[in-house]
Amino acid sequence: MSRNSAETTMRRPASLALRLTVSLGVLISLAFLAFGWLIQRSIENHFKELDAAELAVLVHSTQDALLECRGNVAALPMTVKRLAEASVGHHGIFLHVAGADGRPVFSSADIGLSAQLHAVAPVDQIDPATLQTWRAAGHHYRGTVLKLGMDPAAADRPFLVLVAKSMDMHMSYLAGFHQALWLTALGSILIAFVVVWWVVQRGHAPLRRITAEIRQTTSDRLNVRLSPGTVPIELAELAASFNEMLERIEESFGRLANFSADIAHELRTPITNLMTQTQVALSNARSIEEYREILYSNLEEYERMAQMVGDMLFLAKTDNGQLKPSNTRVDLTQEIQELFEYFEAWAEERGVHLALAGTAPAVTGDRLMLRRAISNLLSNAIRHTAHGNAVTVRLTAHGDYTSLTVENPGDEIPTAHLPRLFDRFYRPDPSRQRDGDGAGLGLSIVKSIITAHGGTVEASWSDGSVRFRLTLPNRGTPD
Repeated sequence: MSRNSAETTMRRPASLALRLTVSLGVLISLAFLAFGWLIQRSIENHFKELDAAELAVLVHSTQDALLECRGNVAALPMTVKRLAEASVGHHGIFLHVAGADGRPVFSSADIGLSAQLHAVAPVDQIDPATLQTWRAAGHHYRGTVLKLGMDPAAADRPFLVLVAKSMDMHMSYLAGFHQALWLTALGSILIAFVVVWWVVQRGHAPLRRITAEIRQTTSDRLNVRLSPGTVPIELAELAASFNEMLERIEESFGRLANFSADIAHELRTPITNLMTQTQVALSNARSIEEYREILYSNLEEYERMAQMVGDMLFLAKTDNGQLKPSNTRVDLTQEIQELFEYFEAWAEERGVHLALAGTAPAVTGDRLMLRRAISNLLSNAIRHTAHGNAVTVRLTAHGDYTSLTVENPGDEIPTAHLPRLFDRFYRPDPSRQRDGDGAGLGLSIVKSIITAHGGTVEASWSDGSVRFRLTLPNRGTPD
């Protein structure tokens, strides 16, 4: 594996606390920046409106002065005097009036803005939207160019008027305000990140508490449960899921412990028999026939142990997902009839009659595995059926699935025990004595086989009869 691949594999995702802190911090930062920008724009627009209002007053005074001229050239000096008086009362304001031919009539000061008179399209009135920003002689100005006449109602307006106001005070104030505003915003953002981090850590406290409780869970403390009612609602489902997982693990541990004890018990009996018979055989000299009988007896015990080991290996494959049924067409009617012939001698010896009722179409599955499942049910039913009674196998087609029911008369089985009959080595009777020669894994193997085929198996008791019902899905033609 290359170094880059190893680094990519080992790189851990960012923590939830960091993700939440960065996300919320970025959102708060954007909010602060947007708020600061709005304040800045609001102040700039306010200064612009103030400048427009002051320039409008000057333009009004200029209009009044021009009205006195009324086209009389002799009155022009008086008009210039009035213009000078009108501009004196306004600090930092520049006024330049020129005729329609461009010749200057009045200029309050020479600050280098006269060139804007013909560079800017004149407007009819002062408005914040029509003001422009200029720079001259190292200073900033805000102004515009208007067309004014001696008669406001006349279409001909022979004078061009340039008015501008110095922005130096505004610029100085805004520069200081901008600096203070953005420093405040930066400080607020840093504080927001710290506060968000603290809030996230506080918000994750219940999660850390649950983690600590989970960390204390061990194999000998599987009975511990989290309380969903004491955690935030967002973690209630997590607590409930963890409790359900603990219940499954506790149940599995219980089954494993019982399974180990049952294996030890089941193996102890044949091993004890073998040891006892061998010790008896060695205690005295025996004839060849006696040794042969002892060996035959030992062989039976070995066969029983071999069957038990084979069954446990089969179930182990099921647990590890290694049980893969083949897909062939299986005629259940034919399989049951052949099994009847196989069990016929044993059934007659026990005085048990075998009967088949109903028919069903062929199903798709593994023939040998399904035959083994049905065989286990039949042998179990024959073993537990009293002399003179019958074991009945019923086949029923239901469209999407086919059911096979093995029914035999038997003692009542409490409802609480029925679902657990398919557990390994399970006995409704707490005593560990088994009245037959079975290893206690037959029904477990039945359930494993049917489950591997996508079906279900269930046990029931009613009207003095025990019923084991297998359900197999009807699939299409195998590949």
